[in-house]
Amino acid sequence: MKNRRLVRGAAVFAGLALVLAACGEDDPAETAATTTAPEDDGGSTTTAPTDDTEPSGGGGGELAGARGTNPAPETTAEVTAFQDRMTALDPELEDFSYGPESYDSVVIIALAATAAGDDGSAHAAEIVNVTKDGEECTTYADCVALLTAGTDIDYTGVSGPTDMSGNGEPIIGSYSVQTYGDDNRIDPDLTVFETVEASEEFQALPNDPVTVERAGDGILTIGTLLPETGNLAFLGPPEIAGVNLAIEDINAAGGFGGQPVVLVQGDSGDPTTDTAVQTVGRELAAGVDAIVGAASSTVSASVIDTITAAGVTHFSPANTSKQFSDYPDEGLYFRLGPSDILQGQVLANVISDDGAGSLVILHFDDDYGNGLAEDLGGSFTESGGEVVDTVRYDPTAQTFDTEVQAALAADADAIALIGFDETSKLLAALVSAGLGPLDIPTYLVDGNIGNALGERFDNGE
Repeated sequence: MKNRRLVRGAAVFAGLALVLAACGEDDPAETAATTTAPEDDGGSTTTAPTDDTEPSGGGGGELAGARGTNPAPETTAEVTAFQDRMTALDPELEDFSYGPESYDSVVIIALAATAAGDDGSAHAAEIVNVTKDGEECTTYADCVALLTAGTDIDYTGVSGPTDMSGNGEPIIGSYSVQTYGDDNRIDPDLTVFETVEASEEFQALPNDPVTVERAGDGILTIGTLLPETGNLAFLGPPEIAGVNLAIEDINAAGGFGGQPVVLVQGDSGDPTTDTAVQTVGRELAAGVDAIVGAASSTVSASVIDTITAAGVTHFSPANTSKQFSDYPDEGLYFRLGPSDILQGQVLANVISDDGAGSLVILHFDDDYGNGLAEDLGGSFTESGGEVVDTVRYDPTAQTFDTEVQAALAADADAIALIGFDETSKLLAALVSAGLGPLDIPTYLVDGNIGNALGERFDNGE
């Protein structure tokens, strides 16, 4: 089974054809992404950087105009209502990134367990099935009622359609293209949305069989592996809020098999620590049936074998690295973060549509950063652009002088920054060198874009 998956996945992604579905008008003959925007896109004015701009921070609109992609559902009344619930649960939330996906991850696990009548490893065989090809339902309670009546379901969640291919990853990617305003925060009036759909071949992949048997005990227990510390800690609060709201809603609707779902919370840390390994060990010892996380693809890669070998479902709301598309995971790994193959395509289209003909990419040196840089560069080149240079960096470096000099030497039309919370320091160095967003079109990704980045930049962090 492992070798079959590897061969099949490589073949599919080597020839992956993307169909970019418009949120508005659509020309099926076109393969370029389409966008929708508010009727009044606001607009912003920027001023040239002054000579006394400090590399330690800002607050004077230095990030204005920087743009980036982030998996997110298009804003609707339902999405806004869910975000309000997240804020009510955690009033200090700065962003909602991957909060909806975290909620849906938990709901899907519980629905799969209900469909299987089993909280053991057998429930994983139903995860893909409850996301597509049945009667649409949008709440746990409604979906359970359909399952109880013997009706196949298609769960559409707060993150949008959750349809999965047979390898356990989404076949539709919904992205918000966000832009910073003059206050170094995301300007919602400038946000547009793009939807990307994978090829028919990818969508038709058969479900991977679950190859590890583990008996359940009738109590669905879900552990979390989400960042409370480390360089992705800014993503933790919305993800944790999403999980907690899901547990609340599931238990309010009767739980699993009439029993409350049990939550065991845990910190993932980041790739520089063994926090995730310790958390997974503790949660497996506690008898969890599924683990939701991690946010970091590199962290997930460090524990996926341990989790799946135990017959436990590993479900990430945020992993985007393409390495998981054909990973030998015993049929037990799933995710709602669309593959970076899709994000690379969307961001490349945004950069090209903005008029850039050449690009320099600075990226975090890990599985996520290396993979997304490759996907972005490949898609940008396919669109007719030139990637002048791709520069890896160590996020723990004391300075980014070498990387800034490489970016200056590239003399490209645009710059893309792929990283996590260290991006604020990299941006400060670029601004100081006259290569900030006010000087050159600057693009970010799901790992760094958000209000938290603006706050860290302003604080010199």
